Amino acid sequence: MARFHHRILSSVVAIAAAAVAGLASAQDYRPDFHPDQLKGPPAGTPNTVLVLGTAHLSGLPETFDFALLAPLMDKLAAWAPTAIATEDLSGLQCDSLRRYPQRYADTIKSYCSDPSAAGAALGLDVPAANAEAERLLADWPAAPTAAQRRHLAAVFLAAGEPGSALVQWLRLPTGERHEGDGLSAELAAQMERIRVRRNETDQISAPLAARLGLERLWSVDDHSADTADSPDPAVKKAYADAIMGAWKNPYSRERRAESEQLQAKLAEPGGVLAMYRAYNQPRQSLLIYQSDFGAALMEPSPQGFGRNYVGYWETRNLRMVANMRDVLGRYPGTRMLTIVGASHKPYYEAYLNMMHDVVLADPEVVLR
Repeated sequence: MARFHHRILSSVVAIAAAAVAGLASAQDYRPDFHPDQLKGPPAGTPNTVLVLGTAHLSGLPETFDFALLAPLMDKLAAWAPTAIATEDLSGLQCDSLRRYPQRYADTIKSYCSDPSAAGAALGLDVPAANAEAERLLADWPAAPTAAQRRHLAAVFLAAGEPGSALVQWLRLPTGERHEGDGLSAELAAQMERIRVRRNETDQISAPLAARLGLERLWSVDDHSADTADSPDPAVKKAYADAIMGAWKNPYSRERRAESEQLQAKLAEPGGVLAMYRAYNQPRQSLLIYQSDFGAALMEPSPQGFGRNYVGYWETRNLRMVANMRDVLGRYPGTRMLTIVGASHKPYYEAYLNMMHDVVLADPEVVLR
């Protein structure tokens, strides 16, 4: 009997040792395939992406004058992008999310525009409106009439793409920004409300696209990894406490103090460019990780709340980058500016750099 117990114990020890060895092996394993080292060269112009990290303009003081963005706009225009990607959900994704309200009701309310009025005016649902926009742009004249631009703006509204609708609206002479050609008086008024919204899509991306002669924006945000809050208040509170607790660290305090200092000087000469230069310098990448996602990854809750959060964040960024890569694959040789909240920037650049046919532009050079 003693020998039997000894054999059992020996087997358990051997299994445990094998498990530990396997874990160590898994942690030490590194693939020998590195896509970032296998770049083109493509036969033609390479795809180039400039990732511009930004503060969300909606969070700036109401007193901030968007005319102060002019020096930034000049720098970006000089880089001459041929496509601009924004941190917005596409109309097609919102259409998909609306089919699963049990999971995405809050996401839809927070991030999706309502295309129903434009859709009813044109008799198009969101997929049909997207197809119609693609059809129109495929045969778009070099010098479209004002009526054509108003109609395309209406189609983009029906497609759930208000940013692209704004590009068409801004490309119209001021006197031509009125109802007609699919734009009802209600929709024309909606366009004017969109024009003055305080966010980076409507104050940077769309005006820049119009200035450069582009016809649309590309909405590349992704919230398909969102999940509904737990119906149990205790679980919801525990999750919030865990993540907020992880964020209470010296790196978060450093980031917050720096942002407050930069934003306090926005109205000073060079203040806007100073903020964008600071948010896009290389040191920010590790600071963002240490203050936020790295801290959450290490938080000790038995439910793994921090790991849930980091999993969501990585999934969202991977899908956002995939949306950009899709555009680059469809239009090889694209020079893409992508404007995104500063916390996304390190992940954007890391994931984009893995792509064979993508090279990254240096924002420090562009903003110099």
